[in-house]
Amino acid sequence: MVGTTPEGRGGVASVVSVLRRHGLFEREDVRYIATHRGGPRLAKAAGALGGMWRILLACLGRRPAVVHAHVASRASFLRKSLVLLIARMSGCKTIFHLHGAEFREFATQEAGRWLRRWIRHTLERSSVVIALSESWAQFVRAFAPGAKVAVVPNAVPLPALPAQAADEEGRVLFLGRIEAGKGVYELLAAGALLAGRFPGLRLVIGGEGDLQGVRRRAAELGIAERVELPGWIDAQARGLELARAGVFCLPSHAEGLPMALLEAMAARKAVVACSVGGVPEAIHDGDNGMLVPPRDADALAAALAAVLGDAALRARLGNRARSTIEQDYSTEVMCGKLSAIYRELAGAT
Repeated sequence: MVGTTPEGRGGVASVVSVLRRHGLFEREDVRYIATHRGGPRLAKAAGALGGMWRILLACLGRRPAVVHAHVASRASFLRKSLVLLIARMSGCKTIFHLHGAEFREFATQEAGRWLRRWIRHTLERSSVVIALSESWAQFVRAFAPGAKVAVVPNAVPLPALPAQAADEEGRVLFLGRIEAGKGVYELLAAGALLAGRFPGLRLVIGGEGDLQGVRRRAAELGIAERVELPGWIDAQARGLELARAGVFCLPSHAEGLPMALLEAMAARKAVVACSVGGVPEAIHDGDNGMLVPPRDADALAAALAAVLGDAALRARLGNRARSTIEQDYSTEVMCGKLSAIYRELAGAT
C-alpha cells in the first residue's frame, strides 16, 4: 500500500490510520510505503525519492501480488502514476484508490492533452479503480470507459458516546483545510447573518490554511469575537471538539467523501453540509443531516438557523447520523470490501 505517511495530516492519512488500527495490515499482510510527508520542500523531496526507491526494490524483489495506491490530484497523481507503472511492469496487480475533491477539475480542466491521456491510461490500466461514492464512480466510468471501478466508501471507527450530551448550544464546528474551496467564507457570511439571532453563536474553524484571511474577513463582518481558529486539531483534540459542538458544518464547493464529515456523524452530531461529491450519498436532507447548495451563504444560514434553534431536531439528526455510520460506513464494512478486492486480485495472478 502506497500513500502519505499515516502520521501526517489530511484525509488520506486518516483513512490509512483507520485501516491500520482495525487490523487490515496484519490480516492481509500489507506493507505500507510512504511517498509523501509534510515539511519543507527538501524533506518532501527526500521522502518521495526514498519511497519510490523502496517501491522499486519491493516490486523487483518481493513481487507483491497487489500494489494499492492512494491517489489525489496534481503531484500526488504524478507520483502514484509512476508507482503504478512500476508495479504493472513488475507483473503486479494494481489498485488506484481515488481521493481528493479536486480530481475532476484536475483531470478535465487543468490537465493538458497529453496529461489527460496519461490520466485516462493510468485509470484504465489499473486492475481496479476504487471510488469513494457512486457519483465518483460514474465520473471515472465516463472519463475512462475502460476502467474497472469498485465503490468503497471511507469509514471511521465508532467512538464511545457520553451518557449525557456535552454539546454547547450555538457552537458550530468546521474541520478541514481553511481555504475558499471548503466554503469557510460562506460560513463566515452565514455567521454574520445569524449573529443577531443567536447570542451564543461561536464558529470554530479548525485546520490549517488561510487563517489570516479568515481573521480579516471575520473582522470586516463584525463577528471576529465569535470566531475561533485553533489551527490543526489532532485526533484526541478532535474528539473533544466534536463533543462540544452543537452542529458540524462542512460547506465545501467540492468533495470526495470527507473523513471529517463521517467522524462528526459517528460522534452523533447534527450536520449541515453542501450537496457535492459523495456527501449526498451519506447525508439525506432532513433525515440524518441538512444539505444546502454550495456557494450559497443565505441557504447555509437558513439551515444552520433551523438546526441551532431546535434542540429536538439536532438530537434526531445526530441519532440518525450515528445509525448511518453503524450501518454503512463502519470500519468492518470498508475493511471487508478491501479484503475481498485483495483476494480476488491475488487469486487472479
